[in-house]
Amino acid sequence: MKVDKTNALRLLDLNKIEYRTVTYDADLLESGEDIAKELKEEKERVYKTLVTVSKSAEHYVFVIPVGETLDLKKAARVTGEKEIEMIKQKELLPLTGYVHGGCSPIGMKKSFKTYFDETVILFDRIYVSAGKRGMQMEVDPEKLIELSGAETADLVKG
Repeated sequence: MKVDKTNALRLLDLNKIEYRTVTYDADLLESGEDIAKELKEEKERVYKTLVTVSKSAEHYVFVIPVGETLDLKKAARVTGEKEIEMIKQKELLPLTGYVHGGCSPIGMKKSFKTYFDETVILFDRIYVSAGKRGMQMEVDPEKLIELSGAETADLVKG
């Protein structure tokens, strides 16, 4: 089946990074955990991309396991900001070029400082959105971190 190339996939191709795409009916799935079940993968290997804004109006991207919740205090601490909050859903597309449920950590309109939860180093392959609803890409997290210039940190509640 021919896969429509998203900005994220084009970026992986450009940098000669191997990946595999998996598609599914996004309308039938309500959560990241549903996606993990659909992929027949443990939810710890499937990551979601969250976009935030700080009180200083800087935007940051956080990539965490789908079954977890971003700890905004930890996020603020790791970025050196006083306070961070999730951006409003209506701001996502104009800011990143991606829609809610299809936001990839790479290939956004602009580059933002990106942080992956430290658990990402436990896996040789993870799943993240490929840049549109209903499509995930399986990729080496080290290569994804390097490509995005990201850092790893403890980001989740618990």
